[in-house]
Amino acid sequence: MRIGIISDTHGSPAAFRKALDVLGRCDFVLHAGDVLYHGPRNPLPEGYNPKELAEVINSIDIPLLIAAGNCDAPIDQMLISVPIQSPYTMLCFDNRRLLLTHGHEINEERLEELAARWKVDILVTGHTHVKNIKKLPGLTHINPGSCSLPKDEIPSVGLIDGSRVLLINLDTGQTLQTEELD
Repeated sequence: MRIGIISDTHGSPAAFRKALDVLGRCDFVLHAGDVLYHGPRNPLPEGYNPKELAEVINSIDIPLLIAAGNCDAPIDQMLISVPIQSPYTMLCFDNRRLLLTHGHEINEERLEELAARWKVDILVTGHTHVKNIKKLPGLTHINPGSCSLPKDEIPSVGLIDGSRVLLINLDTGQTLQTEELD
């Protein structure tokens, strides 16, 4: 199973297209929220065009799951034909349980406790715009960073490829971090 992980596009069609190009063919793609709007605290990403991004999202043939972020609004659903899920979306694949959420409603520690209580194997969050793969007993926590407005200066995406998870630099295609899934 090959699963692309994107977060915090904030209205940038160029960043979304680049993310899909770098990820290559995936069985499906997860978006951890903050899809169209840049938010009041963020600068405009280069090429900011939420309407165009919605059109790109609507045109892809890869199944896409979106968890609502703090910058996502009900009005966005009028443009995006893919359902924007509640802030928490559970996915089961290959005998694994994955929890997808933006991560803005409760802090990281409480999210990890919730994941443990729900016997989740993989927790995917966004929100911080900082990429990281954190290994805990029985849990892999993935934050792909932001593909449009990274706070650590490197636009990035995540990829679950079989039993590995990778963080990939969007500018170079270079793998930045790799971890094995439990």
